[in-house]
Amino acid sequence: MEKIKINALLDLTQTEFADIFDGCEYPHEILPLIKEYILKKGPSLGNDYTMIKENVWVGTGTEIAETAFIKGPAIIGHNVEIRQSAFIRGNAVIGDNSVIGNSTEIKNSFLFNKVQTPHFNYVGDSVLGFHAHIGAGVILSNVRSIPGNVKIHCGDETIETGLRKFSAILGDNAEIGCNSVLNPGTVIGRNSVVYPLSNVRGVIPENSIYKGNGVISEREIR
Repeated sequence: MEKIKINALLDLTQTEFADIFDGCEYPHEILPLIKEYILKKGPSLGNDYTMIKENVWVGTGTEIAETAFIKGPAIIGHNVEIRQSAFIRGNAVIGDNSVIGNSTEIKNSFLFNKVQTPHFNYVGDSVLGFHAHIGAGVILSNVRSIPGNVKIHCGDETIETGLRKFSAILGDNAEIGCNSVLNPGTVIGRNSVVYPLSNVRGVIPENSIYKGNGVISEREIR
């Protein structure tokens, strides 16, 4: 399971809030911690953050559209663009230079720096690594259709997460094509690409291309 551990997926230097991962082995372990982390961390942030409403801290240079709605607790970094009708639904940490696009919903998720969720996206109970990008209409589904907690299936091995709600982990520089659905417990490795209109579950290795229907090829990094 080494390939789905924190250091295999995420560059912790690309977030101001890496300490949330202290003591954790897998990224999904931070999901139940996000709310209390924000409530503790927020009041100690420096003068380059402003609390714009109860338990919502925003860094300098961030632009928020008038029609966007932000519910706390949340920490939004520097130079973030929050576009029209975006909905940040609480328990969200959003890294510097990120984009939260029109009609995009973010809930109980941790976004590293330079993440882009630009158009009609749902991101629930997820961790998105540095410079990850999800195309228009991408849904990170966070609840199983049948009762029970979410599991991560990696080959012949299974991780019991103990979480009823958990969608996806996107490694650094992951690219998810338009109108794809990532099912609960999905992990996308670093530098990997998912083709548009894909229905993805399980673990996609780093430096891979997911072409749909379980077909995966190696990606040549240039």
